[in-house]
Amino acid sequence: MIPARAGPHLIETSELPEYPIDPSARLTAHYFTMWRHDQFLASDLHLLASYEVQGVARALFDYAQKQTPIGTLPDDDLRLSKILRIDLASWKDLRARSIGPLHQWQRCRCGDEIRLMHPVVLEVAMAAIEKRDLREASNADKAVYQRQRRLREALTELGCSRDVIGEEVLITRMDDWLLETCRSNRRTRAVYERALAHAGAQGWFGSGRKRFETFNN
Repeated sequence: MIPARAGPHLIETSELPEYPIDPSARLTAHYFTMWRHDQFLASDLHLLASYEVQGVARALFDYAQKQTPIGTLPDDDLRLSKILRIDLASWKDLRARSIGPLHQWQRCRCGDEIRLMHPVVLEVAMAAIEKRDLREASNADKAVYQRQRRLREALTELGCSRDVIGEEVLITRMDDWLLETCRSNRRTRAVYERALAHAGAQGWFGSGRKRFETFNN
C-alpha cells in the first residue's frame, strides 16, 4: 500500500519507473474509456474492498484519463481529495484500509515530477493513444487519396495521357509540390497548369514513357 502523502515531500526517485506516456500527449476527443469488467470482477479490489472504496477507485480511474500525463494521478492526498470532492479526513480513512482506492497504484517518474500510475489504467490510456494515432493516419491516407484523385481528374481535363495519369511517382511529386505552394483546398485549373509546367521543367515525367499531352486551346 502506498503511504499517504500530502504537500511537498522528498523521495528517492532513482528506482522509480519512468512513465511511458509523454506529458505533451493529448486526447482532446477522449470521452470513452474501455472498461474490462471481467478483469475487475475477478480483482481483489472488487472481491475484498467495500463498495464505497470501489466507487472511489473507479472515479480515480476516470479522473486519471484527464490528467497530465494521461493515466496518472498526483501523489498528494490533498489534491486527490479535492479531485474526488471529499474532505481530507474521509479520503485518508479510505486510503488507510487494507484495500483502498489506490490499490495497485504505484509511484513513477514523469520528468521531474513524481506521480501515481496503475498498470491497467496505463494500458487503457496507451490503447486510446494508439487508436487515435491509427485514426489520424487513416484520415491522412484518405486525404492524400482524395487530393491525388482530384489531381488526376484535373490532369485528365488538361489532356494528359493515361501514361501520365498512371505514374505514381509523378503524381506524388506533384501533390507534394502543390501542398508546398498552394495552401488553399480549392485548387483552380490555373494551379494545376502551373503544377504540370513545373513537373515538365523538373523532368519528373518518366523516361521512355509517352510524354504528357495537352490540348491546344
